[in-house]
Amino acid sequence: MTASGADASGRVHAVAAAAAGGGGGAGADGAPFQVTHATTVVALRYADGVIMAGDRRATAGNIIAHHAMEKVFPADRFSAVAIAGSAGMAIEMVRLFQVQLEHYEKVEGSVLSLEGKANQLAQMVRQHLPMAMQGMAVVPLFAGYDTARGIGRIFNYDVTGGHYEDADFQATGSGGRDARSTIKLGFREGLTRDEAVDLAIKSLYEAADEDSATGGPDLVRGIYPIIAVVDAAGYREVPEDEVAERFGTLIARKQAERAS
Repeated sequence: MTASGADASGRVHAVAAAAAGGGGGAGADGAPFQVTHATTVVALRYADGVIMAGDRRATAGNIIAHHAMEKVFPADRFSAVAIAGSAGMAIEMVRLFQVQLEHYEKVEGSVLSLEGKANQLAQMVRQHLPMAMQGMAVVPLFAGYDTARGIGRIFNYDVTGGHYEDADFQATGSGGRDARSTIKLGFREGLTRDEAVDLAIKSLYEAADEDSATGGPDLVRGIYPIIAVVDAAGYREVPEDEVAERFGTLIARKQAERAS
């Protein structure tokens, strides 16, 4: 019993590591292959709703597989989902989640509650557990505007389908710890939209500085993290030129601090 329990624990830790951006497996011929993984995504509340952001890098082992991957998606009009873990399966899960929410609204004639959406996504993650135990985990982050309560809410998940509501902010993926620490230092109740966007940008910048699997702003290619806002007006992405300008301001401030 003890040995079996230790083995199960070890497998769970291995799955968590794979979800954070590493991991691979073996092909039919036994040759190793690397699964493309999405890396760092964050969400935080502000006065009028929630901000969700994700870097653009996807990795396959120690190789950068994609420079401009999208990791933040609208789930429906008033919610958003971001992905970390096995990229291909995560994107497929998001697309199915979007279809299920749309189908529910058409059949029932009403929108599923935010808790109902979170529960639906948890069930999908739980159904994916057999693949997660093989190293192809999907760990989403879900956030939205609760129209009944008039506030933004955030839910995070583990590979077993467990989901937990976070009061103020959350980050997941290989750079999640560094991003979460940055947000923790800068978060306060009642942030404005602009303050929350700047804090999300700073968290991804600091995560990229510490984690090789997290992509920072690519000034040469003009690639910047995707940042989305969800409030009473619904889901919308922050324009890329605004994100670029805010990253430029952050970098200039960092340079000034270093020079002084």
